[in-house]
Amino acid sequence: MNSPTTHLTATDYEAVIGLEVHVQLKTKTKMFCACKNEFGGPANSHVCPVCLGLPGVLPVPNEEAIIKTILTGEMLGCQIATRCKFDRKNYFYPDMPKNYQISQYDEPLCQGGAVRLDLLAFPKDAQKDAAASADKPIRLVRIHLEEDVAKSFHFEDGTSGIDFNRAGTPLMEIVSEADISSPEEAFAYLSALKQILIYGGVSDADMEKGQMRCDVNISIRPRGQKEFGTKCELKNLNSISGVRRALKYEIARQIDVVTSGGQIEQQTRRWDDDKGETTLMRTKEKAHDYRYFPDPDIQPVRTDHGLYEKAQSLMPELPAAKKLRLVRDFGLSAYQAAVLASDVPLANYFEKAAKPKPVNGAAVANFLLNDFLAMKLAAPAFAAAEAVLKKVDSQTASHVQNEIPNLPSVDPIFFTELAEFSTSGKINSRQAKEVFAQMLATGKSPAQLVKELGLEQVSDVGQLEAFCDQAIAANPKSVADFKAGKQNAVNALKGQVMKLSKGTANPQLVGEILIRKLSA
Repeated sequence: MNSPTTHLTATDYEAVIGLEVHVQLKTKTKMFCACKNEFGGPANSHVCPVCLGLPGVLPVPNEEAIIKTILTGEMLGCQIATRCKFDRKNYFYPDMPKNYQISQYDEPLCQGGAVRLDLLAFPKDAQKDAAASADKPIRLVRIHLEEDVAKSFHFEDGTSGIDFNRAGTPLMEIVSEADISSPEEAFAYLSALKQILIYGGVSDADMEKGQMRCDVNISIRPRGQKEFGTKCELKNLNSISGVRRALKYEIARQIDVVTSGGQIEQQTRRWDDDKGETTLMRTKEKAHDYRYFPDPDIQPVRTDHGLYEKAQSLMPELPAAKKLRLVRDFGLSAYQAAVLASDVPLANYFEKAAKPKPVNGAAVANFLLNDFLAMKLAAPAFAAAEAVLKKVDSQTASHVQNEIPNLPSVDPIFFTELAEFSTSGKINSRQAKEVFAQMLATGKSPAQLVKELGLEQVSDVGQLEAFCDQAIAANPKSVADFKAGKQNAVNALKGQVMKLSKGTANPQLVGEILIRKLSA
């Protein structure tokens, strides 16, 4: 128990946080039966005697789920057990049809490993102060495989119903060590973990659909103290940003209790996101006795008889490796590479756009990460172009990469064309933005649009010299200012040339020609 430490102030305490993340696996069927594993559908439409727990049924483990759990362990650097077994976890609850859950206890599939934090995985408003935590490893205790429970619904008339469609869905539980020390690190951990799960194709990890759920264990202790304080468990956390908000509240609550002379009780608390507070669910004096024992209907599983090899064959290029390759192969900045690597569909689209020919990869990335994003956020009228966009999964809005909710359905090679037009000087930056907007809205190629809009930049020296001569003759004051040493006066003349050319003159060449003529 915590002893009263009223002589300490709030800043003298630190948080100790561990997370238990439940992840629904992306498999065709449920964990122990042949029912479809699919979100949605009419209530109780994806059920059978096995997942309803009827007498006399025999569960059969899902090989795909085991392989994807092993793959997750490989991606996170875990030790993979050569032998594991399934156990019965006994408890009575309305959403558990058998009154026990098939899980793993003392022989999990994966042990150890870590999730390494990344700077861009932190909330945007915390990235400036997160440098010390970037690249920090959050160690894992274990990853085990079990079946999900059904979902309860509580209605306004006081009645309740249960949808067993979710019962029996393959569920990984990823348990971290208490290595997390702030709400921002918890946010970054969940974001980094979600990214890896999506990379491996093991889960869509959509928290709104319940495909990734999180329980939080949180305690506080005086800074420098090695012993943990009394922990509280937080439930009902259904978003990554919600985890951050809940932890901020709970840390402040616990500090307020101990600095006021009180003691923290071991509790399970519910997070109310609307009210922004945690409330007591139940007080727990000791861990519940689930009376685990090996499931007599399921034989132990050997992973070294082909399952491990199948999982290894599915290993993807992970985000850290992708970032390095994007920098090396496409000349991107570290930031551009990190943002692209954090969004699998966007990174794949970029590579299709930048690969066909030698092109400035950074320019292609800029059009995707800057212009496309700015257009989506700043121009409501652009919603009319939704017909030429295809939807991809949205993620946590606090990330730059996750604020890009759609990918262009235009041919990726159009981005190559546009980058070439822009970097070669055939069109200027303002014209490139105009072509970009029309390209997305109409689906036409940059080459076609440049021709239709009459935007190709004039780089013919003879034509440009004629425009420059007209501007010099019509603006004697600017000429005099330049000759008097006011170098900026050339900009006024350049503007006149752009006006004469209707915006098609190459501004760099115009500047060079004007300075040469004025300096003669």
